[in-house]
Amino acid sequence: MSPSIASATDRTTITWRTVVRLALMALTLLFLLVPHLVYRAIGRPSPMVMAFLNAAGWIAGLRIRTTGTRLRRDVLFVSNHVSWLDILALGGAARSAFVSKAEVGTAPLVGWLADQNHTIYVQREARREIHNQTNELRGALARGRPVTLFPEGTTGPGDGLLPFRPSLFQAVIPTPPRLRIQPVFLDYGAEASDIAWLDPESGLDNFKRLLARKRPVHLTIHYLDPLPDAVEADRKLLAEAARAAIAAEIALSSAAPPLRL
Repeated sequence: MSPSIASATDRTTITWRTVVRLALMALTLLFLLVPHLVYRAIGRPSPMVMAFLNAAGWIAGLRIRTTGTRLRRDVLFVSNHVSWLDILALGGAARSAFVSKAEVGTAPLVGWLADQNHTIYVQREARREIHNQTNELRGALARGRPVTLFPEGTTGPGDGLLPFRPSLFQAVIPTPPRLRIQPVFLDYGAEASDIAWLDPESGLDNFKRLLARKRPVHLTIHYLDPLPDAVEADRKLLAEAARAAIAAEIALSSAAPPLRL
């Protein structure tokens, strides 16, 4: 366990910086809410969702740079998962919807915000729901909207990978026409272990701790080469290939000199 996580409970008090950032996020949400509802009422995709995620990320201290070429549509992003900041980063920068555990959809306010970004909920233990969930994900991908999957199934340390769950790839087997699968490495650099949300820290404590940070959170989003068609016929091959691509980028980034920002 990293020292930052072991002592996290000592640093989760509400600070003035936390209050200011929460207030700015709330004001941003209120400012964008009416135009968002207008877009929804006339059946148009709302750019206010991306605007809010970008603004909330900036307010939270995220400073993002990217490498590689991001696919714009007909893409399933497969990414490592470190923190709730990942949602703000990829939702804003990549205009992506997400595959998330069902509990998120029932959380007050968070569930409503997730719904506005067309989040696809999965109940991993409910086998009876797998068929409906598969159809929902395939339908979202068929409409061309980028979707992000976190195949570790939970948040990891940021400087390494947990095992990928092949079952989470079942919805894209067989791969829909035109769909590409693009691995993504979310690189928080040397501060990954401090950003990461790991046991025994609660999600609320991680949220408060990161909002109380004095320093900005520098994140590099590495968009890697899309996976070859040869691995898209089998969910285990797909999981292994995606994990290997991200692991190789982690090793490459660890060997590179620190980036000066």
